[in-house]
Amino acid sequence: MRKWALSCALLLVLLLTTLPDPAKKLQVNAEESSDEVGDFPKVEEKLGAVPHGLSTDSEVVQRESESISRKTLRNSAEKFEFQAEVSRLMDIIINSLYSNKDIFLRELISNASDALDKIRFLALTDKEVMGEGDTAKLEIQIKLDKENKILSIRDRGVGMTKEDLIKNLGTIAKSGTSAFVEKMQTGGDLNLIGQFGVGFYSVYLVADYVEVVSKHNDDKQYVWESKADGSFAISEDTWNEPLGRGTEIKLHLRDEAKEYLEEGKLKDLVKKYSEFINFPIYLWATKEVDVEVPADEESSEEEESTTETTEEEETEDDEEKKPKTKTVKETTTEWELLNDMKAVWLRSPKEVTEEEYAKFYHSLAKDFGDDKPMTWSHFSAEGDVEFKALLFVPPKAPHDLYESYYNANKSNLKLYVRRVFISDEFDDLLPKYLSFLMGIVDSDTLPLNVSREMLQQHSSLKTIKKKLIRKALDMIRKLAEEDPDEYSNKEKTDDEKSAMEEKKGQYAKFWNEFGKSVKLGIIEDATNRNRLAKLLRFESSKSDGKLVSLDEYISRMKSGQKDIFYLTGSSKEQLEKSPFLEQLTKKNYEVIYFTDPVDEYLMQYLMDYEDKKFQNVSKEGLKLGKDSKLKDLKESFKELTDWWKKALDTEGIDSVKISNRLHNTPCVVVTSKYGWSSNMEKIMQAQTLSDASKQAYMRGKRVLEINPRHPIIKELRDKVAQDSDSEGLKQTARLVYQTALMESGFNLPDPKDFASSIYRSVQKSLDLSPDAAVEEEEEVEEPEVEEKESGKAEEPEHEQYDKDEL
Repeated sequence: MRKWALSCALLLVLLLTTLPDPAKKLQVNAEESSDEVGDFPKVEEKLGAVPHGLSTDSEVVQRESESISRKTLRNSAEKFEFQAEVSRLMDIIINSLYSNKDIFLRELISNASDALDKIRFLALTDKEVMGEGDTAKLEIQIKLDKENKILSIRDRGVGMTKEDLIKNLGTIAKSGTSAFVEKMQTGGDLNLIGQFGVGFYSVYLVADYVEVVSKHNDDKQYVWESKADGSFAISEDTWNEPLGRGTEIKLHLRDEAKEYLEEGKLKDLVKKYSEFINFPIYLWATKEVDVEVPADEESSEEEESTTETTEEEETEDDEEKKPKTKTVKETTTEWELLNDMKAVWLRSPKEVTEEEYAKFYHSLAKDFGDDKPMTWSHFSAEGDVEFKALLFVPPKAPHDLYESYYNANKSNLKLYVRRVFISDEFDDLLPKYLSFLMGIVDSDTLPLNVSREMLQQHSSLKTIKKKLIRKALDMIRKLAEEDPDEYSNKEKTDDEKSAMEEKKGQYAKFWNEFGKSVKLGIIEDATNRNRLAKLLRFESSKSDGKLVSLDEYISRMKSGQKDIFYLTGSSKEQLEKSPFLEQLTKKNYEVIYFTDPVDEYLMQYLMDYEDKKFQNVSKEGLKLGKDSKLKDLKESFKELTDWWKKALDTEGIDSVKISNRLHNTPCVVVTSKYGWSSNMEKIMQAQTLSDASKQAYMRGKRVLEINPRHPIIKELRDKVAQDSDSEGLKQTARLVYQTALMESGFNLPDPKDFASSIYRSVQKSLDLSPDAAVEEEEEVEEPEVEEKESGKAEEPEHEQYDKDEL
């Protein structure tokens, strides 16, 4: 028996000595791995694995087997090059000196939340997609591996197929990639990366190597990995823990990013950026707990020797001896919930603080700057259609708000049905002109288990839209009314004045960011046109640079004034010098300045306001009261107006009339009431695909209005009476007309003809003969270059001199 036992022991020793040394084996693997394409980091231990010092030999063998398997798979992995825009983006991020690297975590959590929203939506019509057990739990998990410097973020969302990994994380640039790169190159804020749809790449602020493990219900589990060296690899995953469904992102942190391996740091970041995410976020955290353990014997004996007991107590102890225990602290690890905040829109507005609204807005908009939303509206609707809504006015307009105005298919409004996210692509919830608003609508009336297309046709959506528009316009109206610039501070308490000071200029800020949207609303929404008109703001000839409303303008109208006067142009400075304002300014009329190109379209739809008609002062029909001398002036200048109309026969002038709008200027050119103004004509000519035939039709009739009190006009009248056939007089009349055309804002049809007329006038003022010829330029003959017998040209003397010197 002893011999048999000895033999077994010797055999066991022999087997142990033949096992490979883990350290040596890992070293060999490291050397071999360094030659792999892509130079990916070596195999890391799984989170929660047994440390090397405590490993058994079987575990070592298992790890070595996994290492070999993983190396083989990596060698056979498909390699891809990043799309050019993605590479540029990653270069910017990697080389960024941006101090706030915290944003990477909020971007990953935001992406995880989106993935969970998608799978929950799919489960409405197909419950089997959720799976069973842990796979069906819609949550986000964060785990740390301090030893290997790995931070992992996992979700049980929809997951990605192999093609999704290629498309979403490398080869095809999303629309936001180019826009974000351009923004960054012009000094943009990296903090806004999430708004451009490329937030994933912020991981390279803290990591030098990233693994993305993902499992979609329709595909196998794959691993995407990259060191941000211009390429990435994808391979089938057979070594990581099966996910069931979802995505796990493993960040191999840089040395300078070790702070993100601290639980306290991660808890603070989740509370700061992701507190209002709609899914639970768990952290694999360590904590100390009180545990009852048996007391050791020495302490028991000591207690017995120092404790005095009575005979009765001793008898009781003998009869019933209980095991003695003590409480000690033990460190354990467990999943800790980090976000237990109830959805803001489900709470009463009275319970939510301004800070909570601001934090929720930042989370919703993926805008984590210092600016708070300008205002918000939190309300519930009851009746046939019940829903809760929370709308925000952002502090700034999105970078592409008007560039993709009619083409954008994504809304800033998220639709929930009974707390389940449905879509942010419902363009029927708000009209286009209110698409800048951000928020959430949560309905208890809409059905859950129908397709998105069927839901979009649901009759309740029209009711929801109508109420949302009304609430949105009321919210903006209140913002305008609360602006201290809108009314006086008189008879206000100190507290009210202080509160007003904080809101000072808020509506002016809103108008600068979103004023164009209000104008587009007037064009598109006939039902709410009057409500929107009350929100209009503009500068005027009496506003001293401040913005005023139509109501303020009407309150300052002169007695007997029936029309609201306005003038369109490219800038306020240009309009202030316009000859169309001369009589209006002299008679103390206020004129609105419209300087936005969209204003021309706006005034085609806004015909009146509060029973007051709008009158463009550069068009026919301007009424400034009765002029008792007008009839006599018409008769006095009839010969001139008839002659001038005939002299301008080829210029397209419909008529020549006496003007009631001029004071210092000899004449101007006005258009018919329904024709294009000079400003509109320029706008249309600038259109790439403009229709020339339509321009000729819409241009309308032009009228030359003359100032009967101006010395030039009076002299022309006298000259025409003396010699109406004078060619010189006709040329002068044409030159005056062309000058008026230009001063009225029109483009000259023949600039060369105008220039020639100016030069003739200059010649005349210099007493030069009209026939004075331009001096001929003296022709200088080029010296002939003599050729040598060899056929080569003789070198110039200075070149020969230089060579001799050399």
